[in-house]
Amino acid sequence: MLADKAYGSNNLREPIAAMGAEALIPSNRSRKIIIPHDELAYIDGNRIERCFNRMKHFRRFATRYDRRATHFQGFVYLAATIIWLQ
Repeated sequence: MLADKAYGSNNLREPIAAMGAEALIPSNRSRKIIIPHDELAYIDGNRIERCFNRMKHFRRFATRYDRRATHFQGFVYLAATIIWLQ
């Protein structure tokens, strides 16, 4: 599970570990024992999150006007291409 530093408390890390998932949460600077995390996976996750935030600027994507999945997928490709060309 990928999350920001604000979600790095032990109360949130324990249920994630109980589910068998890995927590990719960087530790706060104020934490006494720094918990290591995979920096490259965190960077890639941030890049994907920023891409979705850019796509939400397209009203058609944010409100999902398209009823069929193929039409929505086509617009996702179109929006991604527009963002890539900028």
